[in-house]
Amino acid sequence: MDKEDKIIVGISIGDLNGIGIEVILKTFQDKRMLDFCTPVLFGATKAISYHKKALKLEVPIQGITSINQINHNKINLLNIWKEEVPIELGKATKISGEYAAKSLEIATTHLKEKKIDVLLTAPINKETIQSESFNFPGHTEYLEANLDGKSLMILMTDKLRIGLITGHIPISKVAETITPALIKEKVGVMYDSLVKDFGINKPKIAVLSLNPHCGDNGVIGAEDDEIIRPTIAEIKETGKLVFGPYAADGFFGSETYKQFDGVLATYHDQGLAPFKALSFGNGVNYTAGLSEIRTSPDHGTGFDIAGKNLANPSSFIEALFTGIKIFKVRKEYNELSKSPLLVR
Repeated sequence: MDKEDKIIVGISIGDLNGIGIEVILKTFQDKRMLDFCTPVLFGATKAISYHKKALKLEVPIQGITSINQINHNKINLLNIWKEEVPIELGKATKISGEYAAKSLEIATTHLKEKKIDVLLTAPINKETIQSESFNFPGHTEYLEANLDGKSLMILMTDKLRIGLITGHIPISKVAETITPALIKEKVGVMYDSLVKDFGINKPKIAVLSLNPHCGDNGVIGAEDDEIIRPTIAEIKETGKLVFGPYAADGFFGSETYKQFDGVLATYHDQGLAPFKALSFGNGVNYTAGLSEIRTSPDHGTGFDIAGKNLANPSSFIEALFTGIKIFKVRKEYNELSKSPLLVR
């Protein structure tokens, strides 16, 4: 592959005290990974060297001071700070959160400016990263605020894609947040993403119920009959293949999810608990609906195993390949869409 054709994957290094840098290093221990992309880490040589020494990992990395200096045959590290930053493996510290935010912010700027093609984010600690400049529940909300489009968090494998109608909000706020407008927005984002990012021409989408047993005709909640079901009916009139609501327990227990290209859960744990039970360690978090592509592994900072050389890079590797694949599919879709010969 010519260097001009290689996809540049920018990588924010996440919490310095967690397993983010470990899974990054383990991912690129295999030199063949450089055949698929040009990686650019956003961090500092001293921080990466600390982890390499602690983990006894030998992974050659080229330090650069400008994105224009990237070598397409090496792992690049864009040095974005020079100062010594204290690293305390396995501990949630304010300073580690501060530099995780710095890595993410500068990587996102490069993404917006088209200097990188894909953003791959290592895990952050959602508490220690908070500051005046970063006041978001997580990556998804931050990226939506800084990129064009409306976001949809999708946890995915090759066989299962689960999106969230509501994301990082308290359970007490879920029912009042779910409106016909929000359901239509999230179905629209998932539908468009399945077409443009995954190459599925007529995707089938399932929507889960809010209440147990879909509310049992109002006995345990009216939202499914009064809000979700009528909204799905309206959406179906536009020609989209959207079905539901489905009671989540039976939907996953009977493997009905295998009949659909995408599933929309009404709240975080309704979708992510079964997803991680089915796919943990191989799943990918994809932020659909935005102008740029961002993926991440399906795990957190892993403070309990940080520095012990126990972190499994499988999910991070999957996130890398998913970002590359989505970039290619979206690029092909955009090129075909420009063609006057394309029949819609």
